[in-house]
Amino acid sequence: MTIDRRQLLATALGLSVVATAGRPAAAATSSYEEAVQASRAPLRATPRDRELVRFATLAANSHNTQPWTFSARGNEIVIAPDFTRRCPAVDPDDHHLFVSLGCAAENLVLAASTLGWRANPIVDGDRIVIVLEETPPAASALANAIPLRQCTRATFDGRAIGPDALHQLENACREPNVSAILMTERVAISKVADYVLEGNSAQMRDKAFMSELVSWMRFNEADAVAAMDGLFSRASGSPSLPAWIARPLLRFVFTERGENKKYRDELDSSAGVVVLAADHSDKAHWIAVGRACQRFGLQATALGLKYSFVNQPVEVAALRPQFATSLGLGDRRPDVVMRFGTGPDLPKSLRRAPELVMRG
Repeated sequence: MTIDRRQLLATALGLSVVATAGRPAAAATSSYEEAVQASRAPLRATPRDRELVRFATLAANSHNTQPWTFSARGNEIVIAPDFTRRCPAVDPDDHHLFVSLGCAAENLVLAASTLGWRANPIVDGDRIVIVLEETPPAASALANAIPLRQCTRATFDGRAIGPDALHQLENACREPNVSAILMTERVAISKVADYVLEGNSAQMRDKAFMSELVSWMRFNEADAVAAMDGLFSRASGSPSLPAWIARPLLRFVFTERGENKKYRDELDSSAGVVVLAADHSDKAHWIAVGRACQRFGLQATALGLKYSFVNQPVEVAALRPQFATSLGLGDRRPDVVMRFGTGPDLPKSLRRAPELVMRG
């Protein structure tokens, strides 16, 4: 008999009337929603630098670790890595970290344009230096999508996407030295799913990976608000539980077999999959992938679509060359794998306030 993880967690919900730290569950939920609304409020013209940083932090990033810092002086904003938030098990070479910085840079560029600033990003070693120049304000659908975008880890409805929308999604990925492989055929998606499941199995058998993943899990609203980062349970479609209940339950409900079934169902329900691959494997190109990746997510959001990452085939080093060969990439590294389609709204993840990520 297979244990359904959501069913088992739901059974335990009777024990979750009180959130952690003795706070009523309703109050914790209200506080969470207030934090979401504060971070995703409409963009304001002032204070300019704080607002641009706030929108930059709404970018996609691995495990919602938010591995960045920002510094602003005059008309220059610098995005730098925060290596204290790196994930050495899943991301030993900091690939995902620098992709995350590229995602943040793209958000900042788009937000700046709506406020009348042309943002010119230049990669300088580990940093992204963004110089702002005055220009007429230019609204865009992608900029409008920034506070709405989220990674939706849920089953989609299986509906196909029309050719015009697919063309817009593909165009959104256009970035020098970055290629996008967009797949909508069921056979191709199923083949990607095979690699996702193989990678997921390898990761779930890796104690270091599992320990790192669990360390970034936030099992209830109160824990999520206290940290303002990490993987909140309800944002992934699971119920909110006190950590003292959720942690012991993990070994029963968070299983290799159960997660593989979940990923298979999610990919089978998706309208398509896109893989991004840069011409070279270095920090500058990973940042470029991040910018393309972020535009894809924003374009999907602007079209009323949902998306999420299924990066297991690129995260497991032993599997990555096989996945690259299956895609015809040769020696090039597949950088990011995303699925997309039509699906439900889920609670949005939190972000730390600009004051906590701005330096100097």
